[in-house]
Parts: sequence; structure tokens; C-alpha cells
Amino acid sequence: MSKITIVVCDHIHQKGLDLLSADADIEMINAADEPKDKLVTQILPRADVAITRSSTDVDEFFLTHATKMKAVVRAGVGVDNVDIDGCSKRGIVVMNVPTANTIAAVELTMTHMLSCARAFPYAHNNLKLDRVWRRQDWYGTELKDKKLGIIGFGNIGSRVGKRAKAFEMDVIAYDPYIDSSKATNEDIAYTKNFDDILACDIITIHTPKTEETIGMIGKEEIAKMKDGVILINCARGGLYNEDALLEGLKSKKIAMAGIDVFDKEPATDHPLLDLNNVTVTPHLGANTKESQENIAIQAAENAIASAKGIAYPNALNLPFKENELPDFVRPYLELIQKIGHLSAQVTKSAVKSIKVMAKGEIAEYIESMGTFATVGVLTESLADQVNYVNAEFVAAERGILISKEVKPNTSGFTNVVIIKLTTEQGTISIAGTVFDGSVQRIVEIDDYDLDVEPKGTMIFFRNTDTPGVIGDVGRILAQNGLNISDFRLGRDTKQQALAVVRVDGKVSKKVLEELSALKACISVTHATL
Repeated sequence: MSKITIVVCDHIHQKGLDLLSADADIEMINAADEPKDKLVTQILPRADVAITRSSTDVDEFFLTHATKMKAVVRAGVGVDNVDIDGCSKRGIVVMNVPTANTIAAVELTMTHMLSCARAFPYAHNNLKLDRVWRRQDWYGTELKDKKLGIIGFGNIGSRVGKRAKAFEMDVIAYDPYIDSSKATNEDIAYTKNFDDILACDIITIHTPKTEETIGMIGKEEIAKMKDGVILINCARGGLYNEDALLEGLKSKKIAMAGIDVFDKEPATDHPLLDLNNVTVTPHLGANTKESQENIAIQAAENAIASAKGIAYPNALNLPFKENELPDFVRPYLELIQKIGHLSAQVTKSAVKSIKVMAKGEIAEYIESMGTFATVGVLTESLADQVNYVNAEFVAAERGILISKEVKPNTSGFTNVVIIKLTTEQGTISIAGTVFDGSVQRIVEIDDYDLDVEPKGTMIFFRNTDTPGVIGDVGRILAQNGLNISDFRLGRDTKQQALAVVRVDGKVSKKVLEELSALKACISVTHATL
């Protein structure tokens, strides 16, 4: 029996290499030091599995030559350099290693927090580099009794909270996508009011980078903060608006900031580096010996398991080829995932249950649809931490009930897929279908019949069905520079209506507040697909 070939494209810890070398069924090729052209054109054609890091792009050039490849393992969390769709079309499974660097990121957060509180790097440089002994210049502040606001209470944020409690800090968590008991069980306060976080002495952010979280701390939010606040970001670049951060640091509204990640990296010329109230590191969140060892070991284990067809841990796409599905199925799987993501954005609340229903021939694939729907719902809060392999496990871990039901088809459509999402705030039901093999449409939201393309930025405006409402909505959007690309209206028998308005541009908090202030408004929210 011939051996399975695993190519290591980038440098990983020796323990990972040792695992690969020790398996008698595996031929390991360590190509980390090979020129990329040689790696792709001469070595990859032999590979069954590749282990990559950020130095190797899994792009069209890579995939064209990876003719035998079954799987790609990204030794780390981020998969920005991996063409996941391209891999899926070729039946290549993409996996990452999402939890191996958790403790490293947590401890770096605490490092920045302490360094900011005591201006440690500046005191250090003043003595070591300048040879100046001036204790009076370096009065810091204590963490004890300070209020710490944590934005995002997942694997990393929750562990930061536990460590902050050990420093006798007063900790409060904001994460609309978790059950509040996850925080309160740790004697940590939980809030749904973001202003409670903005009132803290120190704020640290630990969310994925999504449309909702990019720039979520900007000029308006900083203006609401305490004078002398300390901000920490060891999560993703761009979660803080860097222009607003710079302005706040210059004015001393922000006393100190601890930054490990930047919007564009490497950031060797960033204006934040010119300030004397910033502690910075060059994206070191995963850079500990232990985390690098863990990443390498997990990547090697994932590569071996996938090469042998045993398992696909942390798979980010499907472990089967698209041509194994009937042609009509895939658009429905994509649609149910979009509907799931849409419903989670519209509700923006902790999920209690996900019910997936199907009518017509598509109901034969309801198990797969349950997985796609769950990924869609949880992606809003977990981003790339949820995938097709772990989705239902992650849901169970969070106490989310998933159910599936085949219903008789009396809709008038050939096939219909439905998600009923129940959250702490209530329930929403969204139904969709596919026309002409690929044209996806939402055909019902709650009791409102509609015809909506699930695409772009959408405003959902529920109102009493009175004259002039459409004009008022259009006027507010026009005044805020938002062009309407589509406007769909559904009406019920209770003198209420639901408008789904697709717009060109980003929906601001100001727009939502102005729409909400309309006398006819019952509720307003928005989502982006």
C-alpha cells in the first residue's frame, strides 16, 4: 500500500513535524524553506494534504496544481489567505485550528492591561535605554476595584474575565449572543446595554471581525467613555476605528491603549506608534512556545485524520464534493444558511432554539439543511469559530435546541425551506424558495408574504398600515445619503405592514433611530448578506 503524502508548506513547531514523521502510513514533505513556485508546481501535485500558515496563499495557482489534494489544514485561526469556495468546488476540505492559541491571547490581553495601567514599557525604556531614574514620572493605577468591560464573552473573553476577577476587578460582560448565565455563573455581571460597557474604567474587546463588529468602537462611543479610559485590543484589527482611537489618545480622553492588532499589517508606519500613551505589539496573540506547539500538534493530527479519511476536525466547508449532490439541492442549502444568518442579525439576541422545516422534494435533505441553517445562525456571533462539522455540537454546548420537521407542501411552490428562530427577544420565521434552479428568494417573514432577494443591506421596518409611511421612510433614507435599490412590502389582516428595504451603503445607528421615531413604527432593524 502506498503512503499518503502530507506537505508542510510553512514552518510549524518541531513536535508537529515529529508526529507526521512517526506515522508509518504518512510520507511527510517539509517544504517550508522551498521557493513558493517550486512548492506549488513541483511538490503540491504529489500531496494528499497540505498544512499551511499565512505565508502560503491557497489560491487559484495553488489549487490548479493540487490535483490530488483531499484537505488543507490552516495551522492557526485565520483563513483569509485560503480560497474556501475554490476548495469546496474541488472537493477539498479546509480545516483550521481555532482554540490552540486561546491562553496565549488571554495572557497577552492581561499583559497589555497591566502595561497600560502602570505605563510599564515607558518606565522600562526610560531607565534601560535613557538611563534616567525618575520614579515620580511613572505613577500608575491599580486594577483592583476598577470596572472592566468585556465586549465578546467567548473562549478568550470569558477567560480574561476570570483572570480579572483574580485581580479583584469589577467585571461586566456584553455579548448579545450568549446566555447571560455564562457570565453570571462566574460572578461576572452581564449587560445588554452597550452604554454600560462604555462607562467602564478599562474596556477590552474579544469579538470576531464581522460587518457588525468592524469599527464598533468609534468617535461616538469614545465620546461617551470616562475621561482617562484604558482600551485594549488583542482580537482583530479594525474593531476599534483607528482614526477615532488616535484622536482620543491625542486628546487624553483615552489615557492609554494596548494594541496587538491593526487594520492593515504590518503596521510599521502607523501613527499610533508616534504616541507615548500606547503599548503595542506586532500581532503576538498566538506567539508563545506553548501555543505554537499546540497549533503544530493539532494541525498535524487534523492532517493525519483527514488524510486517512477518519475525521475532518474544525472543517470550514463540506467534507464531500458538490457533484455528489443533485443539482437542485445546493441552492437550497445556500439559501437556508443565508436565512439563518439573516434571522440572527434581525433578532440580535441569545438563541434558544432553531427549527428547520422543509416542504417538497428538498425535504429529503433536511438533515443537511439543519447543519447549514445552524452554521448560518451561529456565524453572526461566532464567525469562523463555527463550521459544518462542529455546528450542532457548538449549538448543544450553548443550550440551543435544534429540531427538523418535514411539512406537507400546500404552498404553491415546488420546494420551500423555513427557519423558525427563537431567541430571548421572541420568535421570527423566514421562508424561502428557489426559482429556475438558482434564483433564491425569501417568500415569507412571519405572516407577511414577500418576494425578497436575500442579498446586500436590508432594513426591516414593521409599522401600522397608515398612509404616508413609505414616503417618510424614503425621506429619512434620502436625507442620510442612502439610495433605495429595492423596496418590498407585505401586509397582514391586523392593519400592520412589513417593509424590506434594500439600500446602497451602511445603515447607521442614526438612521435606525430616526426610523424608530416615526409614529407608525412598531420595530426596525437591519441585516447584511
